[in-house]
Amino acid sequence: MAAPELAQTDPEGIEGVRMTWLNWPRSKVEASKCVIPIAASVQPIRPHVDLQILPYSPLRCKTCSSVLNPFCRVDFTALIWICPFCFQRNHFPHHYSSISQTNLPAELYPNFPSVEYSITNYQNPQNFNPAVPPSPIYLFVLDTCMIEEELEFAKSALKRVIGLLPDNAMVGFISYGMQVQVHELGFQEMSKVYVFRGSKDLSKDQVLEQLGLAVPGGRRGGPAIQKSGGGPSPVAGAGPGINRFLLPASDCEYTLDSLLDELTTDQWPVAPGNRSLRCTGVALSVAAGLLGASTAGTGARIIALVGGPCTEGPGSIVSKDLSDPVRSHKDLDKDAVPFFKKAVHFYDELGKQLVSQGHVLDVFASALDQVGIAEMKVAIEKSGGLVVLAESFGHSVFKDSFKRIFEDGEQSLGLSFNGMLEINCSKDIKIQGIIGPCTSLEKKGPAVANTVIGQGNTTSWKLCGLDKSTCLTVLFDVSSSEKSDPAGPNPQLFIQFLTSYQSTDGQMRLRVTTVTRRWAVGNEDLIQGFDQEAAAVVMARLASYKMEMEEGFDATRWLDRNLIRLCSKFGDYRKDDPASFTFNPCFSLFPQFMFNLRRSQFVQVFNNSPDETAYFRILLNRESISNAAVMIQPSLISYAFNSLPAPALLDVQSIAADRILLLDSYFSVVIFHGMTIAQWRNSGYQNQPEHKGFALLLQAPYDDAQLIIRDRFPVPRLVVCDQHGSQARFLLAKLNPSATYSNAHEMMNTGSDVIFTDDVSLQVFVDHLQRLAVQAS
Repeated sequence: MAAPELAQTDPEGIEGVRMTWLNWPRSKVEASKCVIPIAASVQPIRPHVDLQILPYSPLRCKTCSSVLNPFCRVDFTALIWICPFCFQRNHFPHHYSSISQTNLPAELYPNFPSVEYSITNYQNPQNFNPAVPPSPIYLFVLDTCMIEEELEFAKSALKRVIGLLPDNAMVGFISYGMQVQVHELGFQEMSKVYVFRGSKDLSKDQVLEQLGLAVPGGRRGGPAIQKSGGGPSPVAGAGPGINRFLLPASDCEYTLDSLLDELTTDQWPVAPGNRSLRCTGVALSVAAGLLGASTAGTGARIIALVGGPCTEGPGSIVSKDLSDPVRSHKDLDKDAVPFFKKAVHFYDELGKQLVSQGHVLDVFASALDQVGIAEMKVAIEKSGGLVVLAESFGHSVFKDSFKRIFEDGEQSLGLSFNGMLEINCSKDIKIQGIIGPCTSLEKKGPAVANTVIGQGNTTSWKLCGLDKSTCLTVLFDVSSSEKSDPAGPNPQLFIQFLTSYQSTDGQMRLRVTTVTRRWAVGNEDLIQGFDQEAAAVVMARLASYKMEMEEGFDATRWLDRNLIRLCSKFGDYRKDDPASFTFNPCFSLFPQFMFNLRRSQFVQVFNNSPDETAYFRILLNRESISNAAVMIQPSLISYAFNSLPAPALLDVQSIAADRILLLDSYFSVVIFHGMTIAQWRNSGYQNQPEHKGFALLLQAPYDDAQLIIRDRFPVPRLVVCDQHGSQARFLLAKLNPSATYSNAHEMMNTGSDVIFTDDVSLQVFVDHLQRLAVQAS
């Protein structure tokens, strides 16, 4: 509801950090009474107009390795800085000798809590020549088990993006059906292909050996291959071998075009009543093995175009017999899923291999049936990959999203490689873990909490793939000691996020973001520093995580219990008098977010396949707070003749016959025409010169929808529908059912609508909440 206004501001600022509580509770007991966990949503490499890029190395504290920042105390005469994390006194090096109160280096400017260092040899095992940045690798993996028309769509999309790749990018190509074909692009005389059996589980060593890329005399396994040599090309270190399979984009456009022209659907015979034989698991395993021969430190993406479920070899999600349906949520609950655990284990191991190599898995799935995203989720998330789910390779959701990956300029996603995130905190703060696209590096330290949520047990994480909108949720704990420092209580706490990564242009960068918050003194401090949007998104991410991890977890009850406790703690009321309940404006939107979260696809998995649920959760965990808030509580804008476009209540009462509504629920954008508007449009009034105003009214929501679609990845589905039409369900499913079949006679406005549901309305929900909150002990 409030999304359009909130979207105008920039709550993340230069820091790219939003926290559930701006002022933190001082002890573990106080923190548990706050109900909403202490969490930070961090966008590690979010671009900002004021971000300074410094062409020198950062200064680090000699005890805790945190980086010089605006919150350090500096003695300009003695040239000493005191670290705010461990209070160590550090000497400035000689080249800082000219600094003074009036001549500060950029990293000490108070209005630059985030700075970025451009580093030549940071984490660079090969000592690349920085003038020749390493080339990224794009390895395309194409499923050929589909109908001719679908394969043509996929091939034309591939041809289109090859021309968009940067000239220095290296490109490889693998196609698969019943078997996996690795195409040797460097063999010019004719098409040369290495074929792998689709039913056999292959190790990385076996793949490299069969492709002729194993290093004789070297230790078996990756390190012997990865560490060899060093040069500007990602493949220079691995001898000429891998260059047979990977070509620079500038050289291979013609080769790939002709190869795709020759490519036909999988010729393996399929018995009647059986599914196509598709070995997706082996194909991805071979792709990961091939990339294992590239030089360490090279950014690489496996981009898989999948057209159906895996039925052959490791990673299979369903039997070949069409009479066996693909697993549903009900099957998962009853544990009637013979393939699920084995497939998840296979993709978990694949994810570990990709992380150890520093490579990314992206999946573009286009099929009417499920393809196995639920099983692949673990490998996609661990490697920081992108995922897009569409109905067909000819659909705009796939075509436009696929193109977006390779665009540069303003439309660029800012895809970066080889990221690593480290977090330093003040003494009393512990890190429970991160929910989002990353992998724990198991680096222990005093800041590691006893309880683990998500990727935990560490103060350092690997981000194989990250982009400018990647967002991570860091969950914190406060150590139980209430004793403050012997030097006297420090009212401030500090957290520093260090993200090293290889940017789109191949340069190594280190983003340093240092944030400070205050310890809360009393309830009022907590209330004033509550971020409702961030808290709603963190609760959604936690609920989704618990639904996956905990057997029989009831998300609705958990959310309800927490909301009641929150209202009891922070509401103003007289005991046992619901009418006396009032909520501070800092909390007033939160119950509404929870109401919509309870009804959302993240909690109500009925009517969604496990693939769709996994897809929604991957995006919920990696998108910014404002985007994730729209997934939970869509925004609604109303267009009418006598007023400007204005935000409307997310309620069935907002429907009117003479109004157009634009609903943005993140995954789809819906343009809904009221009954009268639809009749006028069908009569063609917009084409008559005297009804120019009507033509403009019809066009306005389309223009706004295009603005939303243009800046979003994955590209949302555009649904254009009319009141009482079949597709009006896309809007009705998201609206508060204040008018249902049971109370229609008292609620109905002229031209409005009724929702046929037994769900309670927001008003009933809030009434019950107030009654329970005032009686809660």
